[in-house]
Amino acid sequence: MRSALGEPDARAAVTFLGTDRIEVLRFQEGDIVRYATLGMSAQPMSDPTAVLADPVKGPRAELVLSVRAGLADTGKVLRPLAVLAASPQVEGVVVAPGASLDVGEPLWPGAPFTSVLVAEPGGLIEDLDLDEPLDPVHFLPLLPMTPNEAAWKRVHGAQALQERWLTHGTDLRDPSRRSVPLE
Repeated sequence: MRSALGEPDARAAVTFLGTDRIEVLRFQEGDIVRYATLGMSAQPMSDPTAVLADPVKGPRAELVLSVRAGLADTGKVLRPLAVLAASPQVEGVVVAPGASLDVGEPLWPGAPFTSVLVAEPGGLIEDLDLDEPLDPVHFLPLLPMTPNEAAWKRVHGAQALQERWLTHGTDLRDPSRRSVPLE
């Protein structure tokens, strides 16, 4: 992360009962603030239907959220991001591109978003290769969704929502943006 984003200017750590410590690092470059989790990839994610979780093999990921600075109190997103990063350990979910993750409350005070869409890795931060037999760590961008967008995505799919955002020129980094037209 440091090679792609530089040195973090803030960090916070959260530990949930029965989970490893999750840190959230804050990086600022110009008017963009990026929040990245650290610790989610310590354990591989495993299929929730598997009888036994493989302690070595399985996908590994960290989460990255990018927002415009100074438009909202996004510093309060640290705990919700840590909750999302702990979800594979707590709930046994595999976080992958196209998935929706919901925290059930605004991502930060006054945010119109309670959930995120997990986007494809590889744009901002390259995958981190680990020694065999470990899977590489993917850095998954998170795209905030309004409740209406999340409901629309459940019906029409992640690709359709992303196309709608693109068609309407939606600024996904705007921390106070309105829902894209869904009609």
